Amino acid sequence: MFGRVGKVCGRILGAWRADAVREPERRTHNLFEAAAAYVSASAEDDLERIDEAAGWVSPEALSFGVNELACRAVLALARERGESPRTVARSLLGLPGA
Repeated sequence: MFGRVGKVCGRILGAWRADAVREPERRTHNLFEAAAAYVSASAEDDLERIDEAAGWVSPEALSFGVNELACRAVLALARERGESPRTVARSLLGLPGA
């Protein structure tokens, strides 16, 4: 009887140890998280974070996310400044007024 109990306890302990040393599951990131991390890292010139964020999603998804972030940022600034999105976008890029 003690032999069976020992085997069961050994299996449980072995499974517990295997779970303890198993690498944590990688968290999946959506394209908007990747875009936010990529753009903020780019603004801070942090190459390590740029590479990390770029690896979270496909290049196409990252491009879409960065574009969406840019559109939302220009719209938010335009509302805040009381200007048109076109004026704000040109101003941010240092272009003369249209």
